[in-house]
Amino acid sequence: MSQSNKLQTGKSNTAVSLTRTILAAGLTVELIYIFKRGISAGRVPLLGPHDTLMFFSASIILMALTTSFSPTLARKNWFNNATGVCAALCAGIAFIFPASSMQMPQILDTLWFEAHVALAFFSYALFTIGAILSLGYIIKKERSLLDIQFRVALTGWSFFSASMISGGIWGYYAWGTYWLWTPKELWTSILWLYYSLLLHIRFKGSRGDTLSAWLGIAGFIIMLFTYLGVSLLMKSSHSF
Repeated sequence: MSQSNKLQTGKSNTAVSLTRTILAAGLTVELIYIFKRGISAGRVPLLGPHDTLMFFSASIILMALTTSFSPTLARKNWFNNATGVCAALCAGIAFIFPASSMQMPQILDTLWFEAHVALAFFSYALFTIGAILSLGYIIKKERSLLDIQFRVALTGWSFFSASMISGGIWGYYAWGTYWLWTPKELWTSILWLYYSLLLHIRFKGSRGDTLSAWLGIAGFIIMLFTYLGVSLLMKSSHSF
């Protein structure tokens, strides 16, 4: 390796390390804020768009930092920058909504509800990262990005499946049934089936690469509507 290439690699590694440090610092600040919100509200801060958007933002950074250490992404600072922007947008939008001071309703005061919500947002964060990787593949045509996207989507789908199971158990204790066919539950089913299809298409090999990438981006839009659109626009047992 020439001296100029070594210098360029060194600069790239320094930039990646700096961005990771900034992301880690941002995650620390958000976790402190979430902890203080929980102390102030006297409950787990997972009620209302303010709290959930902050948790979503922290989840994006957590999952991004974990993913960024893979060999394919180790020197790709654009990935860290993109996830940082997404997390910052979520945190910024959170402050548009007032922080809810309501106490935890008895119907929600169960570990099954907390597990349901936390697992859902971990999956949402992974679906977001998958969309970023999909866009990266479309722009850069690096198939290794799709390999990571598949693993990320599979992990997100697994978290989402666990979220649906814990949500069903919570629903049984709350309403005496595992499923109510509310708009939220309907769109949850759509999102789960959608990512099942996306994962299936990946088994077709390189023929389905471009389609998988575009589906990864579209999945992010469906996820956002399932999360915010349904909750804000439709009456449901899951409404904020």
